[in-house]
Amino acid sequence: QVQLVESGGGLVQPGGSLRLSCAASGNFFNIGTMGWYRQAPGKERDLVATLNSGGNPNYADSVKGRFTISRDNAKNTVYLEMNILKPEDTANYYCKAYWRNSAFRGYVEVWGQGTLVTVSS
Repeated sequence: QVQLVESGGGLVQPGGSLRLSCAASGNFFNIGTMGWYRQAPGKERDLVATLNSGGNPNYADSVKGRFTISRDNAKNTVYLEMNILKPEDTANYYCKAYWRNSAFRGYVEVWGQGTLVTVSS
């Protein structure tokens, strides 16, 4: 099994920055794509950014140029650097990862518990 633990959320003023972290732990062979999603009150959970094991990122249009996703494969950790934050970025941010326990097995999806980001003056 794999667990994801997010950290780094909080309250920030518009125009400010935050850095989210998500660390994977447990027994696994390797971690594949890792990513961030967000869910605002009353809305669906949406993609923010993903990063595959080859280092190729994918961003939602709403965060391009402001957010940067990165990962440290040695630490099984993915980061989300968020700059020029806007009130509409306020949401619970969830980490998702795909893992497998063998080179011969398919990937399994796992979610973190979420971390709240509030952008307000």
